[in-house]
Amino acid sequence: MHRSAGDIKILAGELFDSYAGELVKNKLIFVSPDSGLIVGVDTFEDSDEGLRRAGIDLRDEATIDLRGLTVLPGFVDTHVHLFLHPYTETSWTDQVTRESLAERTIRATIHARRTLMAGYTTVRDLGTEGALDADLALRKCLSGPDAIAVGPRYFTASRAIVGTGFYGGPKNILYPEHDGVEGIMGAEVADGEVECVKAVRRQIGAGADWIKVYKSYYRVRANMADVSPRSAGASLTTFTDPEVRAMVTEAHRLGVKIVAHASEAATIRRLLADPHLHVDSIEHGYGMLPLFNDETSFNARHVFWVPTLATSWTTGRTNGGWDRAAQSFKAFLRTRPPGVRVACGGDTGVFAHGDNALEMKVMVRLGASWKEVLQWCTLGGWECVRSMHNEMPFGAIRKGFAADIIATRCSPADHFENSVDSKNISFVMKGGKVYKRDGKETA
Repeated sequence: MHRSAGDIKILAGELFDSYAGELVKNKLIFVSPDSGLIVGVDTFEDSDEGLRRAGIDLRDEATIDLRGLTVLPGFVDTHVHLFLHPYTETSWTDQVTRESLAERTIRATIHARRTLMAGYTTVRDLGTEGALDADLALRKCLSGPDAIAVGPRYFTASRAIVGTGFYGGPKNILYPEHDGVEGIMGAEVADGEVECVKAVRRQIGAGADWIKVYKSYYRVRANMADVSPRSAGASLTTFTDPEVRAMVTEAHRLGVKIVAHASEAATIRRLLADPHLHVDSIEHGYGMLPLFNDETSFNARHVFWVPTLATSWTTGRTNGGWDRAAQSFKAFLRTRPPGVRVACGGDTGVFAHGDNALEMKVMVRLGASWKEVLQWCTLGGWECVRSMHNEMPFGAIRKGFAADIIATRCSPADHFENSVDSKNISFVMKGGKVYKRDGKETA
């Protein structure tokens, strides 16, 4: 990996080092437009003579001057749903049962563009929610140097896997014992170890990057709402341990990571305690407070926790969900249990795509330092969503990493929330290609 005369040169007056978690000054980044990789990072002296010695000509079209901005690795949202839009616009049930697959796919392409222009150069989509395996086709459209749609790097989980009767919808009002409405389900149903293994194989064979399993769900008994709202809203464990063990073992055997939707302490305690139930990331975990208060709950095994605080902030402030989520996250910050790492994923789609940074903002409001949050949303994002195989790294501005580079008008050291807000992201590069410059979209 060598520099050449055709490299793009980026002048960064201030740059966030996602390994060190610090802002550094006056960095010169060399990007190969052919490979889309960073081929070098030097320090330069910010003066006419210093630029001359570095061989920098500001009139050169291949030179990008970002000295007045803060440069960062592209952000990573580890939990999105591009095929959903805010429930304040249209309910989840109506989106799944009344919007055609064509409409939902067109919306997903618009959401992908908004996400990239907000500085998110990578996302992990954890389920199409009834849009079948349309995410696999969308990934193809977003990939490669000549992609036909504009958007971030796109990791897919296709159809989440759930047990019979355990998914929250769409519920069939006329025939309550039936899952789904007119054949439409928000997830793939599997029961027993054999069916669970088949579902994993089927999804991996179709091309899914991740396997998602609903280990617990809170609307299992939604049809009880008329007579027992408490029962209707209770979170229940879905799959048995042998079923989960079968899916984890098969996914890992085939070289694919597995993620669990889980909220309650008892469910998550099982996932953490049994090495055969070792999922790679846990989503939500709003009820984890008892685990953080019990130091015996965790061991040295590595797992990512994606707390999805933004969706709780958006939808849970009237039902107690936000309070539980906030308390659990604060307990994590206080205890820092070994083996548990945080990644930033907001469950984006429940709230607007393009507002992905709400997750980072909420984390800082709850007491996390802005430096660690930026690490969680850049380098930590790559370490979370990356495959089990050696592939091109991203999430840091270092030689050999993907040239996923963004810049903001505000320094995070001065005003963090403004610095990550989409309206202040003025430059976006993904894979060595510029998509936004001087605040204007270029693709």
